[in-house]
Amino acid sequence: MAASGRGLARAWGASRCPTWRQAHSEAGGHPKPEYDAVVIGAGHNGLVAAAYLQRLGVNTAVFERRHVIGGAAVTEEIIPGFKFSRASYLLSLLRPQIYTDLELKKHGLRLHLRNPYSFTPMLEEGAGGNVPRSLLLGTDMVQNQKQIAQFSQKDAQAFPRYEKFMNRLVSAIDPLLDAAPVDTAAFQHGSMLQRLKSLSTLKPLLKAGRTLGAQLPQYYQVFTAPIAKVLDQWFESEPLKATLATDAVIGAMMSPRTPGSGYVLLHHVMGGLEGTQGAWGYVQGGMGALSEAIARSAVAHGASIFTEKAVAKVQVSGEGRARGVVLQDGQEVRSRAVLSSASPQITFLKLAPQEWLPEGFTESIAQLDTQSPVTKINVAVDRLPSFLAAPNTPSGQPLPHHQCSVHLNCEDTLLLHQAFEDATNGLPSHRPMIELCIPSSLDPTLAPPGCHVISLFTQYTPYTLAGGKVWDEQERNAYADKVLDCIEAYAPGFKGSVVGRDILTPPDLEEIFGLPGGNIFHCAMSLDQLYFARPVPLHSSYRCPLQGLYLCGSGAHPGGGVMGAAGRNAAHVVIRDLKSEGR
Repeated sequence: MAASGRGLARAWGASRCPTWRQAHSEAGGHPKPEYDAVVIGAGHNGLVAAAYLQRLGVNTAVFERRHVIGGAAVTEEIIPGFKFSRASYLLSLLRPQIYTDLELKKHGLRLHLRNPYSFTPMLEEGAGGNVPRSLLLGTDMVQNQKQIAQFSQKDAQAFPRYEKFMNRLVSAIDPLLDAAPVDTAAFQHGSMLQRLKSLSTLKPLLKAGRTLGAQLPQYYQVFTAPIAKVLDQWFESEPLKATLATDAVIGAMMSPRTPGSGYVLLHHVMGGLEGTQGAWGYVQGGMGALSEAIARSAVAHGASIFTEKAVAKVQVSGEGRARGVVLQDGQEVRSRAVLSSASPQITFLKLAPQEWLPEGFTESIAQLDTQSPVTKINVAVDRLPSFLAAPNTPSGQPLPHHQCSVHLNCEDTLLLHQAFEDATNGLPSHRPMIELCIPSSLDPTLAPPGCHVISLFTQYTPYTLAGGKVWDEQERNAYADKVLDCIEAYAPGFKGSVVGRDILTPPDLEEIFGLPGGNIFHCAMSLDQLYFARPVPLHSSYRCPLQGLYLCGSGAHPGGGVMGAAGRNAAHVVIRDLKSEGR
């Protein structure tokens, strides 16, 4: 059984020749000595930036240190025959215009929308010989109300109003995602012309205020209060509140009782797929297929993408301008602009020469909150889990709840808070919060016939363990065993179905994918690290103190998730700057 995050099989994308690579026309796959723009890292944001730059005539090259593109949006065949979305595993947040502009369907992107989308089984004795209760939510509001009414008639009536309230907030915030934040640096230090131009960055913010109108104080509370407080004002049943609260804490080292956890919930509900607001789905072929579609779009317009080409440092001219990169093998590649989809920490503390960056700036980058609670476990099974609350049929075929995000240990917000408290004491959660997804329930190409791939997104696990312990094989396996024991309680026989597993603790996520502290957002999505404070105040417009260097990854506005907005927005800023410089 594969039990570690290290030393596993090479990527699925590397075991065949991807179509983006087949379309790549560079002789011998060697970089040219000069491009208009260089992108560091072939994560989805880096690929999006490259595709937009190339479409608009900026000759662009992307350099990726791994043997496979996609960053965290990658498909890897870790266990023979089983293809896993090894890190990110669901799609919803990708900006709608990116699908259209980059013609992703033309380039092979296929989606499986989930309906229903959320399943929370109870760990309880069924009354009168019945199966335990469960909460199944989907796009049908009437059916959702019937499900919620099992726990509270009052909540069933309140749920449509809650959805309407949140959707209005989403509609107000949505335009802010597709534009650079208010340029506070230009307001403070720019010329009169720069100050006038920066006024346009206020428009999305003013529009958001108008949309929210007189309800702005209530919406302000969603941003600043603990999500538990917000949900308590709407609902009384714990299974519903805990299910909704998972979106407020997933990927974040915070509890439902942590102030500001409401924004993380908003971040996870503001997406949609194929015109359905809030919908989440699986990518045919795994998340790596999304990255390949973006890469094919970029290459079709002439971009060059190189794997196993790590960037060692950003080159700087004598005038203090980024003028290219030096690769790990010593090759120098000149460019007029350098975009980094790596984390702010890697970009500014490892790749950019420190002497060209203000001391206060690098200190702020070093102090970014990167705490992560996540351990991702990828599991190969020889049959579907059969939950006590929703037993399988004799045929063993997938049922509607198998396509959902299955929330385990989520019957009560107190359970989530207790799991968080364990981690604050340096201990893996005694009863971890588990989001279980089975993409092969809708996409059978991911596993051998009758078998399935299962994604377990679990928290809370601290980066540094108490008592001087480290995340060695023993600790990894002990935690994974605990997670499987929890699943076994809801779905007896699950442990016996496991044929292999891949355990990625926070240090593994950092080492393999370059996620600082294992943080899937590059740095925390807390209010002090958002909008014009992302990554740090006065440096949120994708431009950096080093002229010609731009940040285009999840550490830039609007943050993490497979959204692509940072890459798209940064590309437009670069294009404007190159035009203004007459390049």
